[in-house]
Amino acid sequence: MQHLNAAAPTALPAAGPGDRIDDASVIALAETFRMLGDTTRVRILDALSRAELCVQDIARHIDLSESAVSHQLRLLRGMRLVRSRRAGRQIFYSLDDQHIVRLFAQGLEHVQEAGRGRWLREAPPAVVPVTPSGGEAA
Repeated sequence: MQHLNAAAPTALPAAGPGDRIDDASVIALAETFRMLGDTTRVRILDALSRAELCVQDIARHIDLSESAVSHQLRLLRGMRLVRSRRAGRQIFYSLDDQHIVRLFAQGLEHVQEAGRGRWLREAPPAVVPVTPSGGEAA
């Protein structure tokens, strides 16, 4: 049974029965997707996919404090999703390379496909507040 459609232009090379991704790559890939699993970081990546920006511009663009943006940028830089460039006293951020640009664009295309995922057509499930004792809040 083939995992990916061989006709697809982005399909991985066919793997033999014993072939698999090495453990270090599995961990790195999972960490990359974990980084992309946060809505604030997705908003930052979206802003950076459009232009190189400084912390102040990102904060203003996504309506978040500069401190919070700086924290998220540090995490994104650590995973090599974002890079920085100093110009005098100002530091500008951009997506690290074309792999990240394509990954972000393909992920966005995936969720925006017509009819893809009921979360695009329906409201997300309600979050029920829970008290410290574990019961639902009134």
